[in-house]
Amino acid sequence: MLSGLPPLTLALLMLAGVALDLLLGEARRWHPLVGFGRVASLLERRLNVGGMRIGRGLLAWTLAVLPPTLLACGACALGGLAVHALLLYFCIGLRSLRDHTLPIHAALLDGDLARARWLTARIVSRDTDRAGESDLAKAGAESLLENGNDAVFGTLFWFLLAGGWGAVLFRLANTLDAMWGYRSERFNLFGRVAARIDDALNYVPARLTALSYVLLASGGNRLRAWRCWRAQAPRWSSPNAGPVMASGAGALGVSLGGAATYGGEVEQRPPLGAGPAAAGADILRAWRLVWRATLLWCVLALVGAVILGAMHA
Repeated sequence: MLSGLPPLTLALLMLAGVALDLLLGEARRWHPLVGFGRVASLLERRLNVGGMRIGRGLLAWTLAVLPPTLLACGACALGGLAVHALLLYFCIGLRSLRDHTLPIHAALLDGDLARARWLTARIVSRDTDRAGESDLAKAGAESLLENGNDAVFGTLFWFLLAGGWGAVLFRLANTLDAMWGYRSERFNLFGRVAARIDDALNYVPARLTALSYVLLASGGNRLRAWRCWRAQAPRWSSPNAGPVMASGAGALGVSLGGAATYGGEVEQRPPLGAGPAAAGADILRAWRLVWRATLLWCVLALVGAVILGAMHA
């Protein structure tokens, strides 16, 4: 373990970090990731100019990520075990996923389309001003499935591998990909390093997340989720979002992907899953899938730690 901690200690600290997130939710003021985003925006404005954009993007990534990661590493070494759990709490976003998506489900259940559109616009970049119930349900379910990996399982994977500083490294790299990893004129070169590093850090966690969705699918959906993963994921431009979203949609037994509107332009995306079009209730089902996968990871982490401890006793 890169953290230097015994496996059982690390697993228990992981449980503590998850419990803190569920109990407290996102920090309302002075959230470290909010401050990081502001620093990243400042670096991008200063460095994303002139030539050598890929090199400038690498410099910006290094200046943004390495200092806080090294600081987290030092804090873990000097501050004791509680620092690991506290850093995981700041990095993980399980309750945030629930708090941002279940209100969309509630609004759709009440038939309040205007509120559902407003709530959905807070979490996705696609246009929602004319979206119908199925469009909003699809956006909410997709956000839950994909961000289940980015905000929860990828963070847990790197925490189990390296402790608190591993969670910080992953979450900051993932945040920069979300900010800079676009194939637009502005970010195509500058954000390429951020996108590739995130792809590398996320490669194993994304496939473990996809496997978790497959294992937790109900009944006949388990085989369907596996087949959707293998057949549909390669069609997505993102090497990590494809497996996660395809397996999740298959596990839910619904059709996601397809048409979505960005900046007034309709984009035809590859299909995800199989079955009827998404409905409001599928947002709740997607949340329950992410929640059960979180419980599965916690149980497996504890069992694996006990086994490893027994093997080295």
